[in-house]
Amino acid sequence: MRPLRFSINVTLDGCYDHTVGIPDEDLHRNAEAYIAGTDALLLGRKTYQLIESAWRLPSSGQWPDWMPPWMQPFAKTMDAAKKYVVSNKLKEVDWNSELVRGDLATFVQLLKQQPGKGIGVGGVQLAMALTELGLIDDYEIVVHPRIIGRGPTLFAGLSKMVDLKLVGREEFGSGAVALRYEVKR
Repeated sequence: MRPLRFSINVTLDGCYDHTVGIPDEDLHRNAEAYIAGTDALLLGRKTYQLIESAWRLPSSGQWPDWMPPWMQPFAKTMDAAKKYVVSNKLKEVDWNSELVRGDLATFVQLLKQQPGKGIGVGGVQLAMALTELGLIDDYEIVVHPRIIGRGPTLFAGLSKMVDLKLVGREEFGSGAVALRYEVKR
């Protein structure tokens, strides 16, 4: 059975606003390894639209000038990844993607039963719903050494506690730390 994995960047005070992290080569290498270690990504609508605008290879076949060479392996991996997009608002998707509607729990359980490396989860609302359903197996929280004092915080309003076991830790040059947890069953 394939594990369902959630990975996200947050500040020390739990803010997950994507504009407040410290983007660097180490973090992109870590994120590329996370995506490469999955067979597909399960994304919420907002996350899909956000990453598509940043990481989809332009029709020119060339990455934009603003993108440094060290960021391109991540961009290529993200661009090539199979994506499942959970949305009732979108009419259609492309970019190696399939639209998911209907019973989320049943769909995810069927995905997990297929052979493979695992499924990555992207999107805070989606991760919250999947956590409530008890379907996420692994969490990777990359904590950035910043206190923002504002913004949305991770898992605010979760209805039940989830016990985790620390299974890995990696520190990056920026001072960010990736903490990897498995759910205690």
